[in-house]
Amino acid sequence: MSATIEGGCRCGAVRYAIPGPDLPRTYACHCLTCQTWTGSAFSLQCVVPEAALEVTGTPHLYERVSDDGARLSRQRGCAQCMTRVYNTNSARPGMAVIRAGTLDRSDELKIVAHIWAKRKLDGIEIPAGIPAWPEGAPPAEFMAAMMK
Repeated sequence: MSATIEGGCRCGAVRYAIPGPDLPRTYACHCLTCQTWTGSAFSLQCVVPEAALEVTGTPHLYERVSDDGARLSRQRGCAQCMTRVYNTNSARPGMAVIRAGTLDRSDELKIVAHIWAKRKLDGIEIPAGIPAWPEGAPPAEFMAAMMK
């Protein structure tokens, strides 16, 4: 196993590394925004300390204010291949949210939590014992699930 976990965009212009041999814990978000952004049923994401994320290349920045105006999300991705790589959010200062499919070892990920489960599509089953919240999870509960 490597001392870092690596990933990046489809074309390789934006790459990143995070410390450690263990893959970060992954959650699925079933909200309409994630369905729209991914063109799929949900998005898979990992939360890591922003300071631990070493990025090479020049990610394109897209800023989005939440509908209620309470949060600012800064999406970063590749301007060449349009891959969304990671984002930060004013609701979680100091944390970065990596798009799990951009990890080089994404085929080894395990989903440990689900948010916005009230929007999940029929036919997608959340296994018993995996934490799930109908909307966004309370921060303390969510972080507990992500840090086990």
